[in-house]
Amino acid sequence: MQFSERIQRIKPSATLTITAKAGELRAQGKDVLSLAAGEPDFPPPAWVSEAAKQAIDSGFNGYTPVAGIPGLLEAVADYFCTFYNVSATQDMVVVTNGGKQGLYNLLQILLNQGDEVLIPAPYWVSYPDMVTLAEGRPVIVPTTPENHFLLQVDDLEAALSPKSKVLILNSPSNPTGSHYTQDRLDRILDWALSKGLFVISDEIYDQLVYPPARPASAAPWLERSQGKIAVVNGLSKSFALTGWRIGYVLSHPGVSKNLTKIQGQSTSNICSIAQKAALAALTGSFDFLQEAREQFARRRDLALEIIRSWSNTVCPKPDGAFYLFPKMEGWYTKSIPDSTALCSYLLEDCGVALVPGAAFGDDRCLRFSYALDEATLLRALRKVGSALEKL
Repeated sequence: MQFSERIQRIKPSATLTITAKAGELRAQGKDVLSLAAGEPDFPPPAWVSEAAKQAIDSGFNGYTPVAGIPGLLEAVADYFCTFYNVSATQDMVVVTNGGKQGLYNLLQILLNQGDEVLIPAPYWVSYPDMVTLAEGRPVIVPTTPENHFLLQVDDLEAALSPKSKVLILNSPSNPTGSHYTQDRLDRILDWALSKGLFVISDEIYDQLVYPPARPASAAPWLERSQGKIAVVNGLSKSFALTGWRIGYVLSHPGVSKNLTKIQGQSTSNICSIAQKAALAALTGSFDFLQEAREQFARRRDLALEIIRSWSNTVCPKPDGAFYLFPKMEGWYTKSIPDSTALCSYLLEDCGVALVPGAAFGDDRCLRFSYALDEATLLRALRKVGSALEKL
């Protein structure tokens, strides 16, 4: 059977591959602890689940407008008004099947064959492949742990070419947890717009920023961007609704119109029940997140202390998300030459699943998730430390 050249250029998701391998080992009766998960370990708020139940009981089962039900579009616009003082309107919003579909559709409507997309590394695993699927060319812009994996304008200048069309930003970052202050983000946005680039700002972790850091967004630039900015967000991380697939894009109405067009020819509206749940989430209280932030910050600090105690390991302190991304190339050997091999060794030797940095564009590092209870987190990290000592 012959498949398209397009699909043959795409790599399987490394995070899903690791999760599947850990599942296989568990099925064999082995004790496997996973620090690979990219989802919160707390349940959705009760009122969100209740709204979904009420939607089912009331028979809210039919198709909805492709972009989303009007109340939900208004709630998303109000979210940006409340948190970022942005005067957004319903025609600037499209609700998508997770933030991932919003990103995918944006690249589909923006790129022509050969257009270049600047992607800071480390990057979320799907960015380059999404660009490739849109017939664009990913241009990777490296960052360093010494600079907390944050972009410098000089780095972008060096990567810029006449074919550059889009810049993807992700703050707080998956996999590093690094986070731009509003001032630093503004400088990058100012540079990008001056070069005529379209900026896609992936802000899915914006509610998971830990004091003294504060949330930042590209949304305040929408009015002066001349249709050159799109903000992607959703409820997966903030409301623990990863499987419900609720994302949204805020951009110029012209961008939203084209996003609606492509969504109408692919998936149409997102699940009607999930939309009612999203409406309840966005119009309810966000106070519950304070406890989640405190828990995540505490776990981060505990994990960071242990990881920094390992020799040959450098780990910046992240300000957001729920990942640590230590540089561990000092542990590589002839038999364990890269991050993929080190992850395989740790999974087999001590039963801890991690994601190799190569999947995120930086083979020097490994990604550790701390989105799990403290006891399990500490046990897993001690196992890793013991396994490293054997090397």
